[in-house]
Amino acid sequence: MTRLEDWGWDERWAAEFSAGAGRGLLPARVVSEHRGAYSLAAADGELRARLPGAMRHRSVERASLPAVGDWIGVEAVPGERAAVVRRVLPRRTKLSRKASGEAPVEQIIAANLDAVFVTTALNQDFNARRLERFLTVCRESGAETVVLLNKLDACPDPAPYLAEAAAVAAGAVVVCLSAKTGARVEELAPWLKAGRTVGFVGSSGVGKSTLINRLLGTQFLRTRETRAGDEQGRHTTTHRELFLLPGGGVLLDTPGMREMQFWEAERGLARSFEEIDALASSCRFKDCAHGAEPDCAVKAGLESGAVTAARLEAWRALAKELGARRNVEMRKNWNNPPKGGA
Repeated sequence: MTRLEDWGWDERWAAEFSAGAGRGLLPARVVSEHRGAYSLAAADGELRARLPGAMRHRSVERASLPAVGDWIGVEAVPGERAAVVRRVLPRRTKLSRKASGEAPVEQIIAANLDAVFVTTALNQDFNARRLERFLTVCRESGAETVVLLNKLDACPDPAPYLAEAAAVAAGAVVVCLSAKTGARVEELAPWLKAGRTVGFVGSSGVGKSTLINRLLGTQFLRTRETRAGDEQGRHTTTHRELFLLPGGGVLLDTPGMREMQFWEAERGLARSFEEIDALASSCRFKDCAHGAEPDCAVKAGLESGAVTAARLEAWRALAKELGARRNVEMRKNWNNPPKGGA
């Protein structure tokens, strides 16, 4: 039988649980969610859980409800392997994005990740601009970010991909490997340790499920080959779920993501474009857009070669998108002021 510690429970979580309204409740971690029903890892094994109606109705935002990776307090249902969720512990890290659609709604991808493996493939599906976007969102979470370039077995010359990935990684470690053959998978060992939780994100078909199967030592997750014509991926994973590694540690599998729209990303944008952020502090204007403004240190960096034109254009596009999302949120708050406010 597994222990809570196998799933990442530690003294800090125990203290947090005891300090709050944990009396009479059992600690558990959300392993997966299916249409509002939760699968939990508890001290005495797996539990099914549901939200009480009062908690669901009290939650102003969907993001305040339990997400995969959350530590929660539950009330056991006597005589059943079931429980009712009563409390969600504050998250240490939060990987989230704007949910699909026009409405400004936050979607929690996972909570309490120690690291995120941003996974892409060494083939024609590789896209540096998409990698920058994923890195920006993942860095905003507060978790360590690592870039995985998969399918080394099918790439005769990985050097150009490695150079392009390193150019946009902004200090993140970049690992080339093959989930299919296992080549260089051992380089992931520093992040795969007992008590730590690592999530995989990326587009469909980049090999996340194949790599997780290799790390788990079993063909647990279903996989499919990419399309031969354009090397585009096919969906296999349909929901987010945590898995225990045989040697210790927890993995998170996620479905392939067609889009990664921003929710909060100011910190992630600064860290993903650190060469631009460092120069921006010397611009004459604090809100400099690095366009037509005078005395712009970033434009001077462009002329000196400290910043490339491609990186600056990518920064502008992402900064514009982030600004537009903030404006939508401000209008939402303006039109829906808190009850009792002036």
